[in-house]
Amino acid sequence: MRKLRNVLYITNPDTYLSRDGESVTVLVERKEIARVPIHNLEGIVCFGFMGASPALMELCHSHDVGLSFVSPYGKFLARVGGKVSGNVLLRKKQYALSDDESESAKIAKYFVLGKLLNCRSVLQRFSRDYPNGVDSEFTGNFTRLSEGVSRLKDEELPLNELRGMEGMLSKFYFSCFDDLILSRNPAFSFDGRSRRPPLDRVNALLSFSYSLIAADCASALESVGLDPQVGFLHRLRPGRPSLALDLMEEFRPYLGDRFVLSLINNHVVKAADFVVKENGAVLLTDEARKTVLTAWQKRKMEEIMHPYLEEKIEIGLLPYAQALLLARHLRGDIDGYPPFLMR
Repeated sequence: MRKLRNVLYITNPDTYLSRDGESVTVLVERKEIARVPIHNLEGIVCFGFMGASPALMELCHSHDVGLSFVSPYGKFLARVGGKVSGNVLLRKKQYALSDDESESAKIAKYFVLGKLLNCRSVLQRFSRDYPNGVDSEFTGNFTRLSEGVSRLKDEELPLNELRGMEGMLSKFYFSCFDDLILSRNPAFSFDGRSRRPPLDRVNALLSFSYSLIAADCASALESVGLDPQVGFLHRLRPGRPSLALDLMEEFRPYLGDRFVLSLINNHVVKAADFVVKENGAVLLTDEARKTVLTAWQKRKMEEIMHPYLEEKIEIGLLPYAQALLLARHLRGDIDGYPPFLMR
């Protein structure tokens, strides 16, 4: 199994990256503030618009280190990938299946089921640990989510219907999300998903965590020889890592939502850690981003037993493990893609 290395997160929007030999140099106002050897890195994620030098991009490419750029709102902007790995036959199979909507729907179903089953598990765990926090509305939404998942298991839906089902059932899940926030601080109330930009503190944290997962998924897919831009659930769009967005669906509840809930419920982040822009967008402060990323890196180092592989792996390697299983399915080595399901 692959070894988990470090990801360098650049949170200061005024940061510029350059190369010095075999090291990444971090510059703010043309002054060097940090230097990291390239061989220590798994990837680099930049939140901002200053960018990086072509020499640094070439260094990342030659050492197979993914360099991703994300807006301060958490929107994916661009990515410089490493060397293409894997044989061309795997990518040809990926492209052929992606062009066939019927075959795409069969694969997309696994991503959607993985996400919704994990959503259900998040709600089940809460109702078990905090039975007094469960009311009739929570129970009703949980029941509708469970019934929808059961229907989805038994039916083969075309892509458009599958997306519609996923959207509807996700609303039932997020209708319960405010109950999962144990803090009664009104600053962390949640009325539903908002994105591009996020309009409250909870959505700001969700968008931020999802952008981290998407970057990890894109790197994982390239590492096993798949094209992160050619998806099955998410269709082709220039510049969008569609397959990375497919793969991250099953990780949203486990890696994203539970992480955000722990940050809020354990008081790792506070109301003052956010700024509200004139257009209503809510963003983490630079200092708060560092706090969140420290917690994120710590979380990724924890070990779990992978339910399908039946071996202990670090949480940060879950995207790689699932990318590997997806590649095996596309090659025909296993009959279906087994999504990651939290226990």
